Amino acid sequence: MRRASALLLAAILGLQPALADGLTPKQKRDLAGQNGGAFVDPEYDPATTSRMFRVSTGPSSLPPGQVASRIKDIAQLQASRDNQLVGYGLVIGLAGSGDSLRNSPFTEQSIRAMLENLGIATEGGSARAKNVAAVIVTANMPPYVQSGARIDIDVSSMGDATSLQGGTLVMTPLKAADGEIYAVGQGSVVVSGFTAQGQAEQLTQGVPTAGRVPNGAIVERTVRAEFEDQSLLTLQLRNPDFSTAVRIADAINGYTSQRFGMRVAAERDARTVQIRRPKNVSAARFYAEIENLVVESDTPARVVIDERTGTIVIGNEVKISRVAISHGTLTVRITEQPKVVQPEPFSKGVTADEPFTTIEATRPDARVNVLDGPNLETLVSGLNRLGVKPDGIIAILQGIKSAGALQADLVLQ
Repeated sequence: MRRASALLLAAILGLQPALADGLTPKQKRDLAGQNGGAFVDPEYDPATTSRMFRVSTGPSSLPPGQVASRIKDIAQLQASRDNQLVGYGLVIGLAGSGDSLRNSPFTEQSIRAMLENLGIATEGGSARAKNVAAVIVTANMPPYVQSGARIDIDVSSMGDATSLQGGTLVMTPLKAADGEIYAVGQGSVVVSGFTAQGQAEQLTQGVPTAGRVPNGAIVERTVRAEFEDQSLLTLQLRNPDFSTAVRIADAINGYTSQRFGMRVAAERDARTVQIRRPKNVSAARFYAEIENLVVESDTPARVVIDERTGTIVIGNEVKISRVAISHGTLTVRITEQPKVVQPEPFSKGVTADEPFTTIEATRPDARVNVLDGPNLETLVSGLNRLGVKPDGIIAILQGIKSAGALQADLVLQ
């Protein structure tokens, strides 16, 4: 009896991935063989669909959102994801701004390996080239890209090279996380930064040790994606919000009710909306129809502060309860003005420096102002009325948050 129960439990656990993640390509081929060569998707079964998610019977009564946006601008398909690629290569043709082979021994080893692959023997010799730099090449391969397509690549120096300006990336294989080569990169490196150096001064603008090769990589291997076979599409919101997810589902259901006579979308959480594709339309054509639907998106009230640059971003829905604010700072100025003291005439004294320090303390008039921000315009005008700089506004917002009067999320970067 226990053995039979264990076998039944193992069979149930073995079926869980197929029910949760869909059928594998091999299982689809087996089903197609059983049905005479035609694959019948079991997800179209009404009983199976009702167990997976429930579609609302009518639209929600949510208040209007903040901004009207298309679905393609606020959400993306879960199946359409980029794949990151990375590779190691050499940039040649630099005007004496490459790696110093003493501090970057891996560059010399790479030069020797490259020359040996080209049939040039380098045993017993030492390279002193200053026009070669070892680099790391990165790229994002878009979804559904086919073999032979070109993608952009980023090149970053890994040694002590001072600039990649004017260099050319030599053929570099780009690998994914599985260790397979998916693209090959090569081409002239475009660098936006520059460095100018003299005997006593050096000027650097931008980052001259990083560049980009537009369309510099050719895709050699295609990432397999079965988008056309999917009967259940999953949308992921770029900014998670329950109200936005419900509005997306309502907009899709309103369109499909008139177009196909059925409601097909259901919100799962603040980030996910699932859509059941109708039978008589392809997945690409169906998503092309619904991605242009306009939805009133919503976002939580948030204040973003970057103390390093003094940047403050206040959302439209941020509100402040009525508070009284007093802002005044104590400024202390210390000035060192040493005096030169001369010795008496015909004496054996020497010229000396006598320290002299001046300390000034000033406190500007601190005013008490009442700040009440029922909307964004009132809040901004009230902060400007205080006459403080961005660093002072940052301190005021942090104090208002500590007092519990800021009705928003305060994000510090």
